Amino acid sequence: MARYTGPKAKKARALGEPIFGYSRAFEKKKYKPGQHGNTRGKRRQPSDYKLQLTQKQIAKFTYGVLERQFRNLFEKAQASRGITGEVLLQLLEARLDNVVFRLGLAPTRRAARQLVSHRHIMVNGRLNNVPSTQLRPGDVVSVRGKSQGMDVIRDTVNGKSEVRNFGWLSFQQDKMEGTFLAYPERDNIPEKINAQLIVELYSK
Repeated sequence: MARYTGPKAKKARALGEPIFGYSRAFEKKKYKPGQHGNTRGKRRQPSDYKLQLTQKQIAKFTYGVLERQFRNLFEKAQASRGITGEVLLQLLEARLDNVVFRLGLAPTRRAARQLVSHRHIMVNGRLNNVPSTQLRPGDVVSVRGKSQGMDVIRDTVNGKSEVRNFGWLSFQQDKMEGTFLAYPERDNIPEKINAQLIVELYSK
């Protein structure tokens, strides 16, 4: 199975974070799933390994990345000159499907991945159907001409303008295109992911 297709709210509750975006079910029940999920009795303190593994799972599910892809990105981040955890998050944010989501062209990362896979998205004027493509500063992401009239894209662009206010992206709504200006600083990445715990997990 290439992607998680199980109950999204249940998985989000298990990890304690809205990993698939806003969910009414998650907001209503922010406790663990199962018979004892809402108990207030004493709970055993989670081990360091569990805390580290949970952060990795949150990152993987949030960005829709498989284990091998995630490991490759970690090794790339580890080989860089920056802080490994921060660079890892920057590489995840630089994925084409994530940038399509951040630009407000799709309501979720899953929807963004589908737009890319179905050849609705262009990078620097060329069709690109690889969601994992790593963008670089200066790359221009746009909607294919005949795809700009799609309801899902227009509705999201008109109703999700706040998604684009990150500083490291620019967007021209009339042209349906955005520019990846720079790799984001950690403060500009809203996801609550403790990347240092991920580094500790892989460093064992």
